[in-house]
Amino acid sequence: MTLPRAPFGRTGHDSTRIVFGAAALGGMGQARADETLALVERAGINHIDTAASYGESELRLEPWLAAHREKVFLATKTGERDGDAARAELERSLERLGVDHVDMIQLHNLVEPGEWETAHGPGGAVEALARARDEGLARFIGVTGHGTRIAGMHRAGLERFPFDAVLLPINFTLMGDAAYAADVEELLDVCRQRQVAVQTIKSVARRRWPE
Repeated sequence: MTLPRAPFGRTGHDSTRIVFGAAALGGMGQARADETLALVERAGINHIDTAASYGESELRLEPWLAAHREKVFLATKTGERDGDAARAELERSLERLGVDHVDMIQLHNLVEPGEWETAHGPGGAVEALARARDEGLARFIGVTGHGTRIAGMHRAGLERFPFDAVLLPINFTLMGDAAYAADVEELLDVCRQRQVAVQTIKSVARRRWPE
């Protein structure tokens, strides 16, 4: 079976509909991580998403990327809101991943209003990541988040900066919240108009079922 693909916004990349979220690699040894990534490759997944805060995830990806970098769209995230700190964390991620650039750097879980203002303000992370993109350290910039405020925050963020992608939770339970559903629909309309890629998380469940 071949996984379906779709254009990832205006990036020019056709991503598989399933993206491999590499947070799980953060708590694994290298041998198990290698086995997991072999399954990812076998499934034909061509988009990997990690983050600086995902434990050892970036380090576990490094050996695999040495042989497969050109096969995947590689995204990571920074949780820093200050510009200098965000730049430093991106550079650390590149070193840990063993690459000279990522396809996308994302602001990780940008939800709190104070953090949002810092990130978007003078000397903030958005400004620093835009410079890093212009220098070739990342090709695109995205923003991610959790909770019922995030669709509205992403919508506001797109008026401050032309993000290439957004990531947020969408599932049956959350869409039962009328206010959240309305915010999501408004965000999706804007993303369609501007060719902003939309990534969904927690589509089936928030976390693993208890054993």
